[in-house]
Amino acid sequence: MVDVGASPKARVLVVDDSSLVRLYYRSALEKAGFEVEQAINGIEAMERALSQPFDLVIVDINMPRMDGFSFVRALRRCAADVATLPALMISTEADIQDIAAARAAGANFYLVKPVAQAELVRHVCVLTGVAS
Repeated sequence: MVDVGASPKARVLVVDDSSLVRLYYRSALEKAGFEVEQAINGIEAMERALSQPFDLVIVDINMPRMDGFSFVRALRRCAADVATLPALMISTEADIQDIAAARAAGANFYLVKPVAQAELVRHVCVLTGVAS
């Protein structure tokens, strides 16, 4: 378990069109001491990222209205504080082309679903700089 102590909690934005996936990630991350917000697609995520600070975004690839690749590319074109927001892409897509496309879009790391809760928390800790 992560101990964020008296310091402010790291804020994570989870972007996935599946309510079950969002609930799974939220549950694991809140148990580990993170504050979690959610969005159901890239457009909603962009609105949230531009209106409030986050320490990390976790994003799926396949979503309606704006997919994960498009969202991360758009994020990287924003003002400096938003453009440098770490992005963890998690998808069922396991082809090397998808992983390369995620990196090309600006994702910092890529995981293939399903992701165990401990693995998710470990990667979120690394990308947010929170000690595990």
